[in-house]
Amino acid sequence: MILSETAGDLMGADNQKQLERQETLEAIGKLNLLDDNLMTLVFDRYIEATELLLNVILQRNDLKVLEVVAQREYKNPMPGGRSITIDIYAKDGKDKVYDIEVQRASAGADVHRARFHSSMIDTKMLKAGQEFNEIHDSYVIFITAGDVMGAGCSLYHIDRVIKETGAYFGDGSHIIYVNGSYKDDSDPVGKLMHDFRCLSSVDMFYPALAKQVRYFKETEGGQDIMCQVFEELAEKRADEKVLAEKAKLVKNLMETMRLTAEQAMEAMKISETDKEVLTTKF
Repeated sequence: MILSETAGDLMGADNQKQLERQETLEAIGKLNLLDDNLMTLVFDRYIEATELLLNVILQRNDLKVLEVVAQREYKNPMPGGRSITIDIYAKDGKDKVYDIEVQRASAGADVHRARFHSSMIDTKMLKAGQEFNEIHDSYVIFITAGDVMGAGCSLYHIDRVIKETGAYFGDGSHIIYVNGSYKDDSDPVGKLMHDFRCLSSVDMFYPALAKQVRYFKETEGGQDIMCQVFEELAEKRADEKVLAEKAKLVKNLMETMRLTAEQAMEAMKISETDKEVLTTKF
């Protein structure tokens, strides 16, 4: 009797896992390159696809990428300061730095965010003793699902100019917005955005992108990686929810008992690891 109950429990757990995997695979099937979970995997350490992307957006054919890293963190040196995690970090043969971000929601591509990303990248450009003119060019590129600038253009280039003369300032800082809703299959940018919207690799124009999308969405090995990403994301969101609840309780204790954040967290016996995270919220 006990053995049969144990076997039944194992079968039930196995069926539940299969059901969860099937649900995850269905969710993966709905992803395209405008979803950062897929986009970062497709471009991470894949120079061919990144060169294609940057050459199309910058309207060049000679740009060579030396390094590509997904989810690169830039820590703010100021205590309690906001840090950033770049979707795709790339560097070319002339040490120019590229921050490529994909945003489905227009709010995520706020112009102040572009300014902040640009400034954070600049802080890592120079070492002590280097001259300011040694700073390399940087490009912050936002690929957005919609036309956030609203003028119907495929690309929007933001560069500083001298207001009185209209001359280019030439400080090497560049911001580019790419209109993900732009449609023109005769235009390289239009083809690129078509591929970003595609759910299936067979419908894509550029082989370098289709190859990666096919692997992560349509092969068992790639799907396993995607499933792991979804599991880690679910765990992260669960942890964030728990931390949010703890932060709420700490704030309530601070207000009712007139305690400092440190005293409130000590009273709640919050771990040192969680303290480091929660401290930034007060």
